[in-house]
Amino acid sequence: MAWYWWIVVGVVLAVVEMLTVDLIFVMLAAGAVAAALASVATGNLVVQALVGVGVAGGALVVVRPVALRHLTLPHAVRTGTAALIGSAGLVLERVDARDGRVKLGGEIWSARSYDPSEVLEPGTSVEVARIDGATAVVYSSEP
Repeated sequence: MAWYWWIVVGVVLAVVEMLTVDLIFVMLAAGAVAAALASVATGNLVVQALVGVGVAGGALVVVRPVALRHLTLPHAVRTGTAALIGSAGLVLERVDARDGRVKLGGEIWSARSYDPSEVLEPGTSVEVARIDGATAVVYSSEP
């Protein structure tokens, strides 16, 4: 009848895991279920405890890190023109509300100023606020 108590412990640990979601208690619950199986095979409490601790410890060391890697989402990778937003550039030709040229990531882009009243002279450091078609909308990054 010891297997019953191991299952109860396993269920309680599984419920605690549902509340915490840190993948520790579910590994301990797996150890309790393994101890319940050992209880069915043998009536020796020491063997049951060793099996439970061994399975829980192994799961914490081997399974948990792999499971955590699969649960975390990778950082969003921006590509194309979206990757240019926030990047630094250099004014090559005067940039105003209508036209200009900047160098962004080794490429020359047409540009216009983010603030329509702002005029950016050649040599000014800028940052990209957004990309509008094939035009970079920039603002001065200098104080």
